[in-house]
Amino acid sequence: MDLSNLKPAQGSVKKAKRIGRGQGSGRGGTSTRGHKGAKSRSGYSSKAGFEGGQMPLQRRVPKGGFKNPFRKEYVGINLDTLQYYAEKFELKEINAEKLHELRLIKKTDLVKIMGRGELKATLNIKVHAFTTTAKKAIEDLGGTAETI
Repeated sequence: MDLSNLKPAQGSVKKAKRIGRGQGSGRGGTSTRGHKGAKSRSGYSSKAGFEGGQMPLQRRVPKGGFKNPFRKEYVGINLDTLQYYAEKFELKEINAEKLHELRLIKKTDLVKIMGRGELKATLNIKVHAFTTTAKKAIEDLGGTAETI
């Protein structure tokens, strides 16, 4: 056996339908396109969402909602996460740059410290926002919670 006598499996290769080659072929005349109308013409293409002149769905359904362009979105980091990283890397100070180094946030993210979990380490934290429970927990242990 070599490359010169390789063949595809029996029945796996079919001849293409040759349409529009005369009445005798069985696929002449309208060439499988039906009778008249835009869809029988060459070059026809319908717009996405076109429903034959009926008001399309994307125009029937009203717009809704409101996106506030001035919204500030914070990345929340909980006290238990801070405790884990403080133990693992022996941290005393935490700020946005340090959190970026630890890959907890992106460089442009705003950070908010949340109150879930228990904090045992004394930390000096400088970030964009704190919840009241988180701020209280940090300050009760002798740390500082400073807003940038």
